Amino acid sequence: MSSMEWKLITEAPLTLDWPQNNMMELEVDGKQFTLAKFQDTYFAFASKCPHASGRMAAGYINPLGQVVCPLHRYCFDMKNGRNTSGEGYFLKTYPIELKEGALFIGFKPFSLF
Repeated sequence: MSSMEWKLITEAPLTLDWPQNNMMELEVDGKQFTLAKFQDTYFAFASKCPHASGRMAAGYINPLGQVVCPLHRYCFDMKNGRNTSGEGYFLKTYPIELKEGALFIGFKPFSLF
């Protein structure tokens, strides 16, 4: 069994209509997530903050490249989901790949075992 199922986000990421904060909420294959862009690198993570369910796409990316929740300003590393402001929460992240100009997100396949 494959360790990752790759799903197409868009065939033309450069044409995405990015909001000013460079984050948008998307849904692929029935899964909602936040897509972010920082310094020409794409990141994908949970659409809601693990603390109080703030919409991450309504937050912002700080100068260190950390996503900041709009509700309580908790900060998370977009690469690994680590809480960088010290509260101990973890933001689920997803791998992103740019292949032949198209943008893909990786999901772990569901398994009962």
